[in-house]
Amino acid sequence: MIQVSNISPKDALQKFFGFNKFKGLQEQTIENLLGGNHTFVIMPTGGGKSLCYQLPALMLEGTAIIVSPLIALMKNQVDAIRAVSEDDSVAHFLNSSLNKTDTKKVKEDVRNGKTKLLYVAPESLTKEETVEFLQSVQLSFFAIDEAHCISEWGHDFRPEYRRLRPIIEAIDNVPIIALTATATEKVQLDIQKNLGMLDAKLFKASFNRPNLYYEVRPKKEVQKEIVKFVKQRTGKSGIIYCLSRKKVDEIAQVLTVNGIKAIPYHAGLDSKVRAKHQDMFLMEDVDVVVATIAFGMGIDKPDVRFVIHHDIPKSLESYYQETGRAGRDGGEGHCVAFYSYKDIEKLEKFLHGKPVAEQEIGFQLLQEVVSFAETSMNRRKFLLHYFGEEFDEINGEGADMCDNSRYPKEQTEGKDDIVTLLKTVSQLGGKHKLKYYVSLLTGKSNSEIKTNKHEESKFFGIGKDHEEIYWSGAIRQCVVNGLLGKEIESYGTLYLKPAGLDFIEHPKSFMIIKQNDYSDTGDAAEFVSGGTGGQAADMVLFTLLKDLRKKIAKQKNVPPFVVFQDPSLEDMTIQYPITMEELPSIVGVGQGKAKRYGQPFLDLIAKYVEENELTRPQDFVVKSIVNKSGNKVNIIMNIDKKLPLEIIAKGLKLSLEELLTELEHIVSSGTKLNIDYCLNTMLDEDAIEEIFDYFLEDAETDDIQEAYQEFDEDYTEEELRMVRIKFMSEVGN
Repeated sequence: MIQVSNISPKDALQKFFGFNKFKGLQEQTIENLLGGNHTFVIMPTGGGKSLCYQLPALMLEGTAIIVSPLIALMKNQVDAIRAVSEDDSVAHFLNSSLNKTDTKKVKEDVRNGKTKLLYVAPESLTKEETVEFLQSVQLSFFAIDEAHCISEWGHDFRPEYRRLRPIIEAIDNVPIIALTATATEKVQLDIQKNLGMLDAKLFKASFNRPNLYYEVRPKKEVQKEIVKFVKQRTGKSGIIYCLSRKKVDEIAQVLTVNGIKAIPYHAGLDSKVRAKHQDMFLMEDVDVVVATIAFGMGIDKPDVRFVIHHDIPKSLESYYQETGRAGRDGGEGHCVAFYSYKDIEKLEKFLHGKPVAEQEIGFQLLQEVVSFAETSMNRRKFLLHYFGEEFDEINGEGADMCDNSRYPKEQTEGKDDIVTLLKTVSQLGGKHKLKYYVSLLTGKSNSEIKTNKHEESKFFGIGKDHEEIYWSGAIRQCVVNGLLGKEIESYGTLYLKPAGLDFIEHPKSFMIIKQNDYSDTGDAAEFVSGGTGGQAADMVLFTLLKDLRKKIAKQKNVPPFVVFQDPSLEDMTIQYPITMEELPSIVGVGQGKAKRYGQPFLDLIAKYVEENELTRPQDFVVKSIVNKSGNKVNIIMNIDKKLPLEIIAKGLKLSLEELLTELEHIVSSGTKLNIDYCLNTMLDEDAIEEIFDYFLEDAETDDIQEAYQEFDEDYTEEELRMVRIKFMSEVGN
């Protein structure tokens, strides 16, 4: 490798970037690469990974090829390099976003030696024409950014990344530097094997980001919680991550109607719109970007003050990397994740149908996320332990920067229980996972326990005095404290470690922390017709409203849930609406329903507010968009035309289930819909009448699962939902 000049890395740093000193392991990493050696860099987000290949590229003859998975990230990096150079030709990207003229210009600049860094997507690198072009020019080295994409155990696995090594060998025999912000030992080894660089020198920085505050909240009334959180930080930059494009658009809309400058960012948007939105965020024309996981990664901004996860991520690597977008300048970084085990179940469903090995890996990664979310121990200690780093939760830097440390949970002496647990794992040969031991200890049999004949084991039911959540927490604490280990190759089976054996022989005090319980979480702001949402803020008023609802229901000869559903009453206890103009801001209440049933409720609330001298939170009413579906007019018009629901759903790019949810929102907010033309093709007249009468006379709530059980599963959930829509439309509206 030939340097353009013989200046030292430190002098080059000053010359090109204007910095006087390196951060952490940057200097050693750069010197290793300049020496012509394979290099592996694991540095947390904000640790300065990019400089480890940017500076050598500027110092060496030839062009460095940077393999990067995201077009947005490439654009961001290229802009950053051009900003410190006199000539824009110093950095280019080569990907599908370029037209023929742009591509020709890039290749000319590389041939003429003007370009020091060329960013290439892995898909572009595999093209024959790209390989031929790169064989014809002088290269300095290959940098594989976001290298965890190589590993099936990584959180953003990209199959194209596993084909890089033969392509690189075909192009030129130059050094490789692989870089990632997150890599467990398993991922690290997988990357090195696949790139053929087992001899690479490893530079691994501490994963601790002491300025980040980690918090997990139950997923209740999540949209309101997000709006409140963001409004309390007016003018500060933040990122909100969602798993689906639909949710990104919805949250961005909710924020906007509540006076927050927010924009969506996902793959469904045109590339020009994405680029525009990213620039708006970077230039502070907006405060918040709502993004899907994959496409949010291209946003590189040092003063992001908060990162919110509307949905819990699929792995702790994802969580760590995404939260790492906050506080990169060392300033405030508040990381909030909303957690519900129902979300985990949804993610597990997505894994079904994939190859068995991929399923096993996916399930194991999800269980680590569950453990992190539900744990009551220091979250920083838990997170760092996952990445192979120990942390002192008493004196370590940032020790009190998490919800569990700021607001510690109750602890109980668990010495004897820990001995029982460790003996159980030891004597059963370490062939089982956390859930198996929890079921065994609490005496809850399942098919696996029966197959292994462990119902006859002395350990079966030995811990039934404690609930499952207690044993789950005990096992997680034993893993983090080094008494138990997890076998990665066998997808998370537990085994006894030497420290665990020593504990059995010499027991000592072990405080078990009471676990967080998220069993009843659900998003109240997204309720469909039926079921309760969150909890009433004012139980006295809630009881009065329920009594009034019952009275009106008797007068109208309809079930109480037809008048207003529980989530609507709960919302009234939070917002205290007293005028007809305020009532439609209540979740599940449209103009029609407000006029039909609203006045007595408004009168009751106004009287209650006056008698109790309450200050209404009208300065902070979160406006909802749930009942104001952008598809509403379209759906009503198409139903009037008697189009099949499948055709309507396809036209709106919705699944049939999503369309039914839209129909439920429409009728629950007071609009009539006539879907008889669809129902009559699904069910005969007697069946429709039977279900209709059930909701009218027998049902205490309009819960579909209760109806499903009531009819002994004779009707599908879809059929029951359809009749319920008819019922709510005709009786409620």
